[in-house]
Amino acid sequence: MKFGPDNNNHEERFSQGHSSAATVATIAAALSADPDIDSSAIEVRMLGPVVLLEGYITKPADRDKAIALAAMIVGEENVHDRMLSRFSTQ
Repeated sequence: MKFGPDNNNHEERFSQGHSSAATVATIAAALSADPDIDSSAIEVRMLGPVVLLEGYITKPADRDKAIALAAMIVGEENVHDRMLSRFSTQ
């Protein structure tokens, strides 16, 4: 069974959305699996080949850890941080 031409390069396959969904799922799973980060309010989205990390972080270290995890998957140049800080004042 054949589902399309075999001559698509990576960029063409990526633009079809299949790799995008897999990338988002992989990064979201990595964030959820890390016990040192509160990722409950972090949303992972894709804009072309760029990963957008959006939402809120509750500890300063969460930002660096989330960016590092995403960068391991897509490369540091493809991660854009749009997370806001929501630190406890206690």
